[in-house]
Amino acid sequence: MTEQQIQKEIIKYLESIGAYTIKTIRTNRAGTPDIIACLDGKFIAIEVKRKGNKPTPLQLAKIEQIRASGGIAFIAYSKDDVVKCLSGSF
Repeated sequence: MTEQQIQKEIIKYLESIGAYTIKTIRTNRAGTPDIIACLDGKFIAIEVKRKGNKPTPLQLAKIEQIRASGGIAFIAYSKDDVVKCLSGSF
């Protein structure tokens, strides 16, 4: 499965549970996570990777910056990762 296919699956899931979602594009700031969402007033940022691929140091730094600001941010390799990461947040 490509990263784009994984992103589509994640966005479909997020929207099915009532989230507002934005799929970021390459012209955004470097390191910006692939999917930005808002669910129940919480800011969520998801960096999507195919299995075997690793986030860059800049992507990890942006995830930490979002967490430090009170947002929810993580790396997801599948829709199931998103379900697991969000299950303890709501």
